[in-house]
Amino acid sequence: MSRIYKTKRGFTLVEMVLVIAIVVILAAVVGISIAGYVSKGNDASSSLASERVEFRADNAAKNSAFVAIGF
Repeated sequence: MSRIYKTKRGFTLVEMVLVIAIVVILAAVVGISIAGYVSKGNDASSSLASERVEFRADNAAKNSAFVAIGF
């Protein structure tokens, strides 16, 4: 009598858990990296805004003579 073996196809539970764990770890690393970049961007944005205010105040004082004569 010959036996017919069916090949099993698919993933085991251990393989699925392992893949999900790897994806979660990678997502956490990416999330932490993005949070750092957002924080740096917010800091740069606030410093840029304060520098813009200082620039306008400085130029207003320097260029007041040109404004008085119509330039």
